[in-house]
Amino acid sequence: MPVAALFTPVAIGPLRLANRAAVAPMTRTSATDEGLATAQMARYYGDFARGGFGLVICEGTFTDDRMAQGYLNQPGIVTEAQVAAWRAVVDEVHGAGAAVFLQLQHAGAIAQGRPQGGQNVGPSAVQPKGEQLSIYKGSGAWGMPREITSDELGQVVADFAACALRAQEAGFDGVEIHGANGYLLDQLFTSYTNERTDEYGGDIRNRARLDEEVVRAIRLAVGPTYPVGIRLSQSKVNDYDYTWPGGEDDARVVFRLLEAAGASYFHLTEHDITQPVFGSGQTLAGLAKRFSTLPVIANGGLDDPAVAAAAVTGGAADIVALGKPALANPDWPERVRAGKPLDEFDFQLLLPVATLDNAEAWRVARG
Repeated sequence: MPVAALFTPVAIGPLRLANRAAVAPMTRTSATDEGLATAQMARYYGDFARGGFGLVICEGTFTDDRMAQGYLNQPGIVTEAQVAAWRAVVDEVHGAGAAVFLQLQHAGAIAQGRPQGGQNVGPSAVQPKGEQLSIYKGSGAWGMPREITSDELGQVVADFAACALRAQEAGFDGVEIHGANGYLLDQLFTSYTNERTDEYGGDIRNRARLDEEVVRAIRLAVGPTYPVGIRLSQSKVNDYDYTWPGGEDDARVVFRLLEAAGASYFHLTEHDITQPVFGSGQTLAGLAKRFSTLPVIANGGLDDPAVAAAAVTGGAADIVALGKPALANPDWPERVRAGKPLDEFDFQLLLPVATLDNAEAWRVARG
């Protein structure tokens, strides 16, 4: 079978996954007002494990109770109550036979639903492009952020490390740093949102410094073998067209730097991760394979199981992460293994807002 490669085991450090199909982290804004994971969320994540996914990566989770939260009803991993709530999710996924990671996130300048209020922070006082996301209860343009101080960046690093340790204590098999899609770490990484003249601004080495410091701090907190990944992208939720200005040279610097800092894997996401970048003939995931020795998760444009399998057999990725296809087919791996047809993703599943309540109502309406 051309899809057989998807159902071979793979390892991230000492963690062995049953197969190469992962659920991509997707914001669902269905936690309590206090940022607690719910029984509904446990069932939601457990369904993917029951459907045959070897790895479930939970949604972006805020890392402090001051500035990190991006959306109303986003979960956190800051308080002991939040840690306790996540344990039920972990137990549900583990009980169904899959591994589960938690993605750690600071929204920075594109926070659009922070109960504490106040001005957002960003690497520089640069207004984000585009408008807030209506499916996550936002509207209108983002406000002008204030420039985050060097001391505050140090606190961001410490918060990521503390939250990674809490995730480990909650039973997660690993953590993923959200360094993609236009959130704070990506804002530092991006040339036009980062106008700093200190050690965090300027060339790619400096713009990747916060990523490096977060990876190092988490590695020190959780120990030498615990899986610590980082998600990177070119495009953003508010800027689909951005590309790394240094192209392949940027990729070389970043992938080598973050591997040396202690990352366990890279998770690369693009609109279509199968497309070559920078005129190199390689995909972004392929460049991560070329410039590092780490396992690579690829996300975007892999809806077709044959295309997903080709990414693995062609050496461009070790694991494929599915977002919208997984929402439409929580049992995607079992369907693919059995040769059963897959349902098309319907954007109505996320409307008017991308909550689990709306998704459940959509499924009831479909019968």
